[in-house]
Amino acid sequence: MTADPTLRIRPARPADATAIVEFVRGLARFEHEPVEHVRLTVRDIWRDGFGPRPAFEVLIAERLLDAGPLPVGFALFFPNYSTWEGRAGIYIEDLFVIEEERASGVGHALMAAVARFAQDRGAARLDLAVLDWNPARGFYEALGMAHQQTWLPYRMERDAIARLASEAAEAD
Repeated sequence: MTADPTLRIRPARPADATAIVEFVRGLARFEHEPVEHVRLTVRDIWRDGFGPRPAFEVLIAERLLDAGPLPVGFALFFPNYSTWEGRAGIYIEDLFVIEEERASGVGHALMAAVARFAQDRGAARLDLAVLDWNPARGFYEALGMAHQQTWLPYRMERDAIARLASEAAEAD
């Protein structure tokens, strides 16, 4: 793929927190979810992405225009660990490109940048989850990702966590 001189992928900075929240809201709309369900705030991004112990990293895709750079997408990721591989990996929590920029190479550039991070860190795997109806599945497969048909995702949310945690013995 030829490099697009009008596209830049860079690590996010604290000043990008508002754009990151807006991208997450855009992702909620794309996934047909009420935007009100997005609890993420700018303060959350500052605390968890740029605080003393960052929980995630973000890459920002910018279209370089005469008027200045315009954020057009992002990838938010964090480390996971494979006991079978005995190595860390990277989990992509969110990858989002604004509608006007889809199919323009922005998603590919973001994925390539995350892959470079993974390679530079010696990651054994690069994982993500995608909704079954999302047309991006073909995009991910074309990049070399394989659908894990035998693994089913499970999730426990706040209320269930609180119920189960109430059953735990006190830690020493």
